[in-house]
Amino acid sequence: MKNILFLLFFSLSLFAENPHVYSALGDLIYNNVPAIEALTKLPTFSIYKEKIQDYTKKVAKTKKDGFAVELGYKNADSKRYLNALRELSKVNDFFVREVNLQFKDALKQENTTLFVALVGNPLLDTQKYKQDIIKYYFTHKDSIQPTGIIQKYLEEDAALKARQEAQRKRYKSKRQRELERIRYLREKDKEAQEKLEKELDEKLKRKKQEIREYQEKELSKTI
Repeated sequence: MKNILFLLFFSLSLFAENPHVYSALGDLIYNNVPAIEALTKLPTFSIYKEKIQDYTKKVAKTKKDGFAVELGYKNADSKRYLNALRELSKVNDFFVREVNLQFKDALKQENTTLFVALVGNPLLDTQKYKQDIIKYYFTHKDSIQPTGIIQKYLEEDAALKARQEAQRKRYKSKRQRELERIRYLREKDKEAQEKLEKELDEKLKRKKQEIREYQEKELSKTI
């Protein structure tokens, strides 16, 4: 009865979640299995087909052992389970590195088929290569259908450019207002300066006229 309950629990757990024991390490391994299996469809990963098949079998067995440890089965060894996860983690890390290396090669060799396949694989650190992905797409957009992460990044890039353009326009508008204000103040200063010069000129003329009139008056007294 206990075995039946375990099998039932294990079957449901395969679809629902991963073992909670050492989940920090286990979740990464279990969640990456579909992405690693998908690599067998790519020609550049064909040499790893048997290794991947063997790896997925080991992951399935280890996951079963993890649930056994979680249920507290007597023959379940948590230390052995942890060691198995550590070994699987090395293989997982190998394929993560290989995916990222082959992605770089795809960029250099302009292998669009491989580029698209790897961009859609969760093992690739797409955030790290975001700008490379966008640049490559615009260079080869005639042969790439923008879906998934590519479409997401294109939308984010378009939104960013729209924000930058709006900010540029706001800055330009603000700067334009500032220039207009400066021009207005300069014109007012010029008008004030011209008015002052005119007043001084008129005052000087009046003063000269007064002096002339005074001189003529004094001259008339001596005649």
